[in-house]
Amino acid sequence: MGTHRPFQDRVARAVMRTVGALPARAQRALGGRPVRIDGQELHPEIQLALRLLHLTAGKTFEQLPLSRGRAQISSEAWVFGDRRPVTTVRDLTVPGPAGPLPARLYSPSGLSGPSALLVYFHGGGWVLGDLESADSACRFLAVHAGLSVLSIDYRLAPEDPFPAGVEDAVAAFRYAVGHAESLGADPVAIGVGGESAGGNLAAVVSQITHAEPGPAPAFQLMFFPVTDLSTKHASYRLFSEGFFLTEAQMDWYRDHYLSGPRDAVDPRASPLLADELTGLPPAYVAVAGFDPLRDEGEAYARRLEAAGVPVTLRRHSGLVHGVVNATGVGNTGREALLDAAAALRTGLTALAGAR
Repeated sequence: MGTHRPFQDRVARAVMRTVGALPARAQRALGGRPVRIDGQELHPEIQLALRLLHLTAGKTFEQLPLSRGRAQISSEAWVFGDRRPVTTVRDLTVPGPAGPLPARLYSPSGLSGPSALLVYFHGGGWVLGDLESADSACRFLAVHAGLSVLSIDYRLAPEDPFPAGVEDAVAAFRYAVGHAESLGADPVAIGVGGESAGGNLAAVVSQITHAEPGPAPAFQLMFFPVTDLSTKHASYRLFSEGFFLTEAQMDWYRDHYLSGPRDAVDPRASPLLADELTGLPPAYVAVAGFDPLRDEGEAYARRLEAAGVPVTLRRHSGLVHGVVNATGVGNTGREALLDAAAALRTGLTALAGAR
């Protein structure tokens, strides 16, 4: 796969891996004086990576034609991710409300009998991203959490705006439960997860399936989730630009995804605004300290806790949005994923075969 990448992608990948392997003291020297905001210090590895990105960056995705913006996200996924070996990786399709949805099933070695399964939704603001952009995180979680992962390529805006992605995500979860045997899964040990927009979809799927007849997820995993499109929380002001995800990019995502202001207050777009959260599945919520979405993710975790939902909130105070996709560069992304994998082992993997 890598031999067919553009030359600039191969150079960027080599450079990022080189600087990611440097000792922290060298990273600090090259990255500059420590950045401290809101009682947090940016991790030296992250600060150096951001400095290199800023030195080499041209236009970012929201300034490009949509097709080029999507290609840029694909390039970044390849530069920062890796293809960790997984015993079985199988492409398939899942029936969706508007047609088949591409999907990918990851099953690691060592699974005995029906396993736990995580239905995973990629990030990208409901506009960008695909199975490839989530590939490295899915591989990592499958191996380190000891479960299967079913990654879903849901419909994207603006071609298919809200609530198309929500409808696809709900359909994918229900398919996974209904076809658990063919997926090698235990139907009582199926959870949902995702990053950014995918974390939003995981939260919304949990709410919708809990409120309606039929099965609901056994666990929900959310990395840097969007939980409130109706307002900008304080972390937007603190980290509006310069820390990978920007306020302008979130505005661009929102404008492409939603059809108007009324959509923003719909709990299917802003799960933080739901009236009732009691009875939702146990949750793991990870936020990054230097992220415009930090405060709304923490607000959602607090609301879950207040409703009596077992919830683990992890603030990775020195990190930025999307770092869980950087499994091939440095250590910070892998460390954040290892923490999540441990939560999955306890909250979801252990449920398989426990009846």
